[in-house]
Amino acid sequence: MNFDLGPESEAFRTEVAAFLDEHVTSDVRERVRRTGSMHDWELHRALASRGWLAAGWPEEYGGQGRSPLELMAMREELKKRHAPTEGMGMTMLVARTVLEHGTERMRAGIVPRAINGEILICLGYTEPQGGSDVASARTRAEQDGDEWVINGQKVFTTLAEEAAYVFLLTRTSTGSAGPDEGDPPPRQGKHRGLTMFLVPMDAPGIEIHPIRTIGGERTNTVYYTDVRVPDDARVGAVNGGWDVLLRALTYERSGIGEDSRLLSAIVEAAGDPGAAHSASSGDPTVRERLARLAIDVEVAKLLGRRSCWVESTGGTPTVEGSMHKLFSAESRVRFSSVLLDLLGPQGLREVGDPKAVAGGAFAEEFRHAVILPIWGGSSEVQRRIIAERGLGLPRST
Repeated sequence: MNFDLGPESEAFRTEVAAFLDEHVTSDVRERVRRTGSMHDWELHRALASRGWLAAGWPEEYGGQGRSPLELMAMREELKKRHAPTEGMGMTMLVARTVLEHGTERMRAGIVPRAINGEILICLGYTEPQGGSDVASARTRAEQDGDEWVINGQKVFTTLAEEAAYVFLLTRTSTGSAGPDEGDPPPRQGKHRGLTMFLVPMDAPGIEIHPIRTIGGERTNTVYYTDVRVPDDARVGAVNGGWDVLLRALTYERSGIGEDSRLLSAIVEAAGDPGAAHSASSGDPTVRERLARLAIDVEVAKLLGRRSCWVESTGGTPTVEGSMHKLFSAESRVRFSSVLLDLLGPQGLREVGDPKAVAGGAFAEEFRHAVILPIWGGSSEVQRRIIAERGLGLPRST
């Protein structure tokens, strides 16, 4: 494989970098921190105006037909600036899934609004009793004529308060029946009774309660009480929701990556002889730990590019995406812990403190990184995918 993104991608990177330098301002970052929102509408609309929300989609669906390598260059620049792209990312991964599995009404009415930056779509996967085991969902959808009636509860539904729709995982049967002949293993048991819906967030019976995280971000608990939706709100087949969800999760796993910006910041801080913190590049132990961080950052970057290369050659990077997600998430946790070990108490100074190292970015990363091994599929799930699909090992029980 080739880890070089090529001249076209690098030219696109230059264009994206200039755009982001203009639009991802200190005001945007401060607004995101103050509100706890994972989204900024001004940046969202600006990216939409350039056609970059769906940059990699085929032109016939409203995209620009850019290659996976060009998209990787754009993602690297977005990550480098910590741009608040979570809301846009969730929306477009659902829109892309809807293109493959949704109804004609969704493709004609909802997808264009997503591409144009008019709406957000949130994800309704996690439930209180299930955690990262989303297949244990208990939120019920029961058919009543041409409608479905939904009852249940979801947690950690980020941006539910701003979203127009929720991509909702429901249980439509118990999944207790044995597998059909020829069913692949992932669709056996509880996985067989799941169905996905795209539900308007203003539907009667939906109630949103905010949750504040240790990272200062807002997420939500959402209650569904006798929420009625038409059958054409269903995405994919009845009891075929697991296949739809797996496709969406493949897109979601590309959203975590290395943090070269923080690496540069800690190297700079360690080289400051007048700093109050305990990290000094004159200490060989500190230099060794910084070198290990740099290796992790580079490995995460190359795993991301490997996943991108598989996609660019016509493959589906299911295993490669899991490898990238697993390593990136766990290395970010190690990274944030080492940062505070090196800096000592000074590393805990928050954003807004004039004495904060790197403007408080290290303390912010320490609080945020803890969720990464769970978000987008837990590390245990990623290891299972790698073992079973990548290495051909038997399924765990």
